[in-house]
Amino acid sequence: MPLGQLTIDPSALRRLHAHAEEGYPHEAVGCGVARAHALINERSDSPANRYKVSGLTLMRAQQQLEDEGLHILGYYHSHPDHQAQYSDFDRDHALPNLSYVIVSVQGGAVTDTLSWRLREDRSAMDPEPLASPEPSA
Repeated sequence: MPLGQLTIDPSALRRLHAHAEEGYPHEAVGCGVARAHALINERSDSPANRYKVSGLTLMRAQQQLEDEGLHILGYYHSHPDHQAQYSDFDRDHALPNLSYVIVSVQGGAVTDTLSWRLREDRSAMDPEPLASPEPSA
């Protein structure tokens, strides 16, 4: 089944990038709705290359967003000093039918942003076209 395109509002993408840079050298993580919703990386043993968000934290964020009439479309996280390519860990923890945006942060600055979708058989993640249209004048 062909993938659609994930469109992120330019201001939401700027906030997502700022969150990724602020989290450097650790992974930043958040969920995506009509805007980026930052979460805290709770991983203490290896926050530079893994993230963790407890089920309770995620449930509270989801409830807050749903109270605002929003639904989670996907998740984002950063890869400090690595490419925006998903890892086996990312694939193993992904859920179907959601977008997974990965932001490469090299030396504290965003260098690339890619989106991925898990295949139904969980064998891999496919690139998802990502757009951030500039507002019209």
